[in-house]
Amino acid sequence: MTAFICETCGTQFAPTAAPPECCPICEDERQYVGWQGQRWTTLEALAARHKLRIEDEHGLTAIGLEPAFAINQRAFLLQTDAGNILWECLSIATQEGVAALKARGGVDKIVISHPHFYAAMTAWSEAFGGAPIYLHEADRQWGQYPSPHIHLWSGDSLRLSDDVTLIRAGGHFEGSTALHWARAPGGPALFPGDALQVVSDRRHVTFMYSYPNYIPMKPADVRAMRDRVAPYAFDNVFGYTWGRNIIGGGKAAVEASFARYFAAIEDEIGVS
Repeated sequence: MTAFICETCGTQFAPTAAPPECCPICEDERQYVGWQGQRWTTLEALAARHKLRIEDEHGLTAIGLEPAFAINQRAFLLQTDAGNILWECLSIATQEGVAALKARGGVDKIVISHPHFYAAMTAWSEAFGGAPIYLHEADRQWGQYPSPHIHLWSGDSLRLSDDVTLIRAGGHFEGSTALHWARAPGGPALFPGDALQVVSDRRHVTFMYSYPNYIPMKPADVRAMRDRVAPYAFDNVFGYTWGRNIIGGGKAAVEASFARYFAAIEDEIGVS
């Protein structure tokens, strides 16, 4: 039995004798099936040609795959008062990479923003002794590898400690989650996955239902996201992949981005 991994989105599936017929995450309109058709790989095959890239990014430990794979998200090891949190997940957990994180104190919790980044979450959890995986219950249908270590949370926020709060941003997926860290190095920080995606100018964020297929997010969902994020102060915004960060003035940049979005569509909806 093999736990196959989708080559396009990087999601690991529960072990089966043969590759699954399809990847439901890629067949959803927010993602896409690779141009060469549905293709599969394994942890072992990936580890043979990729390694974990671990670097400092503005005072935080960032982790990704090198060379890039699938959506090319990067994760963070956040050393917080709620324990060491692996924010987001990757498609391989190599022995060398796990050892490097253990040398930094290990992983106590795994928190993932949305199904596109579930990746090899079960393998990562097991590498750290069954670390609990926090997913929003609204996205439970998208999990492809059941695990007793998955903890489903509900509502619009979950306070993990005095400093760390999970926020259901919604929009991209119903359960799309952002993490707010009040005492992050360099100032309070927001980690929004790609519910609020940091754009190339690194002075704004944007809001899309599907990024690869350019389907806009509904105004009602953007408005709800704005309201859920509004109570939190933050200086920095750490986006979904390498370099996609707003360092300094993050709160003002997000507020300006909401205003810009509603100004762009106000003729269609009549109100902002």
